[in-house]
Amino acid sequence: MNTVKGAAQETIAILGCGWYGFALAKKLRDSGYKVKGSTTSENKLAPLKEACIEPYLVNFELENMAFDDSFFDCDILIVSIPPKRSSPNLKDFPTKIKAIVTEAEKKGVKQLIFISSTGVYQDGNFRVDETIVPEPDTDSGKAMFAAEQLLNETTSLTTTIIRFAGLIGPDRNLAKHFAGRIAIPNGLAPINLIHLDDCLGITLSIIKQKAFGNTYHAVVPDHPTRAAFYTSACETSGLAQPEFVSELLSWKQIDSSNVPTILGYQFKINNWDNWIANGA
Repeated sequence: MNTVKGAAQETIAILGCGWYGFALAKKLRDSGYKVKGSTTSENKLAPLKEACIEPYLVNFELENMAFDDSFFDCDILIVSIPPKRSSPNLKDFPTKIKAIVTEAEKKGVKQLIFISSTGVYQDGNFRVDETIVPEPDTDSGKAMFAAEQLLNETTSLTTTIIRFAGLIGPDRNLAKHFAGRIAIPNGLAPINLIHLDDCLGITLSIIKQKAFGNTYHAVVPDHPTRAAFYTSACETSGLAQPEFVSELLSWKQIDSSNVPTILGYQFKINNWDNWIANGA
């Protein structure tokens, strides 16, 4: 395990150690930070502890709220609990975020990183970067954007927002969702994706540079069509070939101005053809 002078003096609490959160916790641990991690499942406490991450059982579901407030004794709080699209409680998501902020305020947390999604943008047949205000047209997008607005209006702490594009990486082979399907619409629409390695790299860059208080679009700056990307990805994965309709319906292309200009971040994956050719 690496130890980084200075970083070891900071404590980072990750609320939500799922696919991204647990990987981030281990990355931060290896970078010398003291890391706390939360889960809503008791059976996930042991893996956190085994990874030398201080484990906490934290639940902010409004009807079943339970937590140890010492979890919020930290320098940086990372909130990674996206609303489930199918959840009947989507409308309660901003209220849940407000409850989290209240506890963070009590402990004097000054920096909060909120993991959001490019799903806050509607399919407006346009290219957008961080300067464009979203007008979400899905329930999950509306819930996420309302949470963003609530956090930005909270003056007691500084909020940094990372909007992830579609997540891909270990145990997330999106190609399987298209394998063997036919007449898949909107084949010419551009993809907006990011690999887990770059999710972690961007987050760590923000923390190390203390580049807080901004909104970042975390999305690979390469946007092949859905048909081109998923057909190649299925072929590489040994899956049945999909068939897309060669048409462009509603679409959006998510770009980032802040990741390259503020962070100077160089993507580990910046060409999807190369990534697929190297075995995805």
